[in-house]
Amino acid sequence: MKRIHSGGAFEAKIGYCRAVVAGDWVHVAGTVSAPAAETGEPPTDVVAQCESALAIIKAALAEAGAGLGDVVRVNYYLPTAADFEACWPALRAAFGDAPPAATMVECGLIDPKYKIEIEATAYIG
Repeated sequence: MKRIHSGGAFEAKIGYCRAVVAGDWVHVAGTVSAPAAETGEPPTDVVAQCESALAIIKAALAEAGAGLGDVVRVNYYLPTAADFEACWPALRAAFGDAPPAATMVECGLIDPKYKIEIEATAYIG
């Protein structure tokens, strides 16, 4: 088993890693946007947060020897379901011709400044 750490603030605080490679499977933890370098805060726009979270997930997958095309399952968590539609173009661009099975859940997130959290599972067998 291989554990992948991204250095995100919550990993050390909570006690988890960004991703775990277990056999042919890569499990990527729920991922929110990275803070902007200028402000130290995540972007206020849901699409920018979505793209940032996808970039973090893509980097974790690459370290595991996988890519977004290997993702078979993705879960989206949003505090406001109405915000999800704005993310669809970014999600289509990220997954292209290899869309995963997906679920969207409206729920509270760890901090109200986050507008989307994305969790993914990839198969590299």
